[in-house]
Amino acid sequence: MDDKTQKLSLKREVGLMGAISLIGGTMIGSGIFMSPQTVLYTIGSPGASLLVWACCGVLVILASFCYAELGTVIPESGGEYIYILRTSGPVVAFMLIFSSVLFVRPAGVAGIALSFAQYVVAPFYLDCPPPELLVKCVAAAAIITLATVNCLNVRFSMSIQVFFMAAKLLALAVIIIGGVVMLIRGHNNTFEDSFENTNLGINPIGIAFYQGLWSYDGWNNLNYVTEELKRPEVNLPRAVVLAISLVTGLYLLVNVSYLAVMTPKELISSNAVAVTWGNKVLGSWGWIMSVAAALSAFGSLNGTFFSGGRVCFVAAREGHMPDILAMAHVHRLTPSPALIFTTVVSLLVLIPGDFQSIVNFFSFTAWFFYGITLSGLLYLKIKKPELPRPYKVSVTHLLSKLHHHKQSFVYIHDENQLLLLSLPLSTGSHYSPHIGPHCSDIPCAGTHHRQSSD
Repeated sequence: MDDKTQKLSLKREVGLMGAISLIGGTMIGSGIFMSPQTVLYTIGSPGASLLVWACCGVLVILASFCYAELGTVIPESGGEYIYILRTSGPVVAFMLIFSSVLFVRPAGVAGIALSFAQYVVAPFYLDCPPPELLVKCVAAAAIITLATVNCLNVRFSMSIQVFFMAAKLLALAVIIIGGVVMLIRGHNNTFEDSFENTNLGINPIGIAFYQGLWSYDGWNNLNYVTEELKRPEVNLPRAVVLAISLVTGLYLLVNVSYLAVMTPKELISSNAVAVTWGNKVLGSWGWIMSVAAALSAFGSLNGTFFSGGRVCFVAAREGHMPDILAMAHVHRLTPSPALIFTTVVSLLVLIPGDFQSIVNFFSFTAWFFYGITLSGLLYLKIKKPELPRPYKVSVTHLLSKLHHHKQSFVYIHDENQLLLLSLPLSTGSHYSPHIGPHCSDIPCAGTHHRQSSD
């Protein structure tokens, strides 16, 4: 028997359409229905809020180009974890996976589940906020349901993702068309002097960007399931470009529609902006928007579960988590133990959490590790130019990304809570990851990583 054994790999069952649905379906979730009012409130003007949404989209597109190259150079599932492990070594990778599995991923799941629950119960509590216990019970039920689905079958989970992707695109199309109709009727007062009262302070801009970036979260989900993607060297870059460009355009048009229908004051005071929009445009049929927003969040939650379980699975396979989490169902080949573990931790985070604090924590931690990951790509370009690269990003582009990821910690007092935020500095990044022998572990594109049986 050979002294080398093939690592357990999951089935390649995700095609181009499934990949686009995974990225777009996860990105278009709770954020576009929960964050617009916070972005507008913190930045101060409609024009500046639209600029923030556009800049967030450009930032995500640029980062996704870098991740597309990483995904084709290191064709393994696991996203940031596996990239940092192969470039910066096991210590930094362990720090990432510890914070990701125990804090970041569960916070993302809990935040999306809470927004789903808010829109589910909103039609029953039109004149008052819904009970917090009821919202959290509905959120917990959604988490458990999707955990069960993802444990049972990959194809069924992807079918759900494609279906909900279509449903949320239809909902956003209704909002956009409604906004166009209102603009044609002359409802454009909001866009007169649209940059008046803009808050130019670092703190408001930072909070606005974090709320906007939350809405774009999920752009890197395909990198978590590279081993399950058919022809990743072709489908990964294609899916990333198509999905993120589509979402960015939709987000801008939806925000224009919100501002065409509602005054800035109405938008800021709304607890469920899609429901408020529906009541003003659709009248007695406004409840449809509540259902649409709930379906959107449900699809996003499914995509987050699908990718999040794979991160835990890969970390256990590399020895940074208990071995049981590296196991897969013998027939279904789904990482059931990892998914169950993610479910349990997410439910624990859900108990004390509220939406805004979860979003701020999630955005800070996630983008901190994104910056470290991009630094690893720069090292690979300089020190490992011989690695096969089906897709390439220029060094100039990568350096510009690292410039935006140079981090500074700022404490901001906001409505009785202290927020720890990370804001870009005006200086470029000089971070240089420690690279030891780990680069020798990087598999070539199209091959499987192997390890000793001992």
